[in-house]
Amino acid sequence: MTASYVGRLGVERNHLTAAVRAVVQLALVSLVITVALRSLWLSLAFVAVMFLVAAVTSQGRLGVPRTSLPWVMLAVAAGAVPVLVLVLASGVVPFNGPGVLPIAGIVIGNTMTAATLTGRRAFDEITGHFGSYEAGLALGLDSPAAAYEVVQPTAKEALTPGLDQTRTVGLVTLPGAYIGVLLGGGTALEAGAAQVLVLLGLMAGQALTAAVLLRLVAGARLVRADLAGRYPR
Repeated sequence: MTASYVGRLGVERNHLTAAVRAVVQLALVSLVITVALRSLWLSLAFVAVMFLVAAVTSQGRLGVPRTSLPWVMLAVAAGAVPVLVLVLASGVVPFNGPGVLPIAGIVIGNTMTAATLTGRRAFDEITGHFGSYEAGLALGLDSPAAAYEVVQPTAKEALTPGLDQTRTVGLVTLPGAYIGVLLGGGTALEAGAAQVLVLLGLMAGQALTAAVLLRLVAGARLVRADLAGRYPR
């Protein structure tokens, strides 16, 4: 909060709210997870709640109407579901409460971030380059094709944080999965293998989510409130 105030970032209250929410939510969630880990079905129910909260959070950050929530859910699921099915069906992660909950939380959380970053950048690009969109229409492109030409370059920027995290793992950071395996008694090699699984899964999930969400924006399935009425043409 002090850094935000001195630097005039304007997010002092956001820092305070986020910190308080993190403490309260983790305290409550820790109690719920203690029970959920005892049952696979309770764990799956908790995963469903995580998914819903992720979609609602992303929908709010994108500034799209609440009626667009199913499309946001589709984008998040497009990245999270294939990755989770692959790692669980292959037996790499055990299909039980302690196996499902951590990997689902990591994957869903990161696909949520990918959806938010991709959508926000895409909407900003359409707003800032609306003339390029209209030029595409004037050249004979239909609205989805013209919009996609404008928003497609934003995908790389939206995926950069995840790519940088993977490129620098072990050199800049030792992520949670690696530390978790070590603290759980695993070897450094086992911890490294677990972290590689997580990072590659996240790259795949984020790429799928970004690809689907860009198409939803280009197809005007998702339209930010300030663009309504003038987009699509």
